[in-house]
Amino acid sequence: MRLMHKLAAFVAGVTLSAAALAGPSVGQPAPAFSAVDSNGKTVSLADFKGRTVVLEWSNDGCPFVKKHYGSGNMQALQKAYTAKNVAWLTVISSAPGKQGHVDGAAANKLSVDRGAVPTAVLLDASGAVGRLYDAKTTPQMFVIDTKGVLAYAGGIDSIPTADADDIAKATPYLKLAVDAVLAGQPVLSPATKPYGCSVKYG
Repeated sequence: MRLMHKLAAFVAGVTLSAAALAGPSVGQPAPAFSAVDSNGKTVSLADFKGRTVVLEWSNDGCPFVKKHYGSGNMQALQKAYTAKNVAWLTVISSAPGKQGHVDGAAANKLSVDRGAVPTAVLLDASGAVGRLYDAKTTPQMFVIDTKGVLAYAGGIDSIPTADADDIAKATPYLKLAVDAVLAGQPVLSPATKPYGCSVKYG
């Protein structure tokens, strides 16, 4: 009986570890949400029905975010995929008074200054959307397929440093996931470990 309890505890631990890694359930419908964007418009996930959607959690003060924006990597991905009708939503879940918190005007200026071209920047100061997706780091990425199913959750790539020189050496998890979804193929690594700064929830 004791062995059975130990086995059950082990299985539960493995399950919890997998859930913690994946966040919301990959392979299941992506959690629905609405948020106000940097232009004061309410944006809902349902607005992009039938399109592939990328969710990017961001904090401009985070060195790991700076790695991907300072190198131009994040902007290049945004440009490449929005040109293919992918909806790219940058989500800022930093609470007021926390690193990375911006209002709409500041968010728009930031996009212009760094050449970012997301479909929309969502201001999630309450952290509601971030918590819904169990977003833990910036950057952290999610890909939702045309059927509204969460196809990928995790890191932008495989090397968890703030060094831009590592981008070219890394396995580009996000790029591989989006390319697979656009090609109608399964994502080979649908859940990876995100890295970066902690999301600055209130």
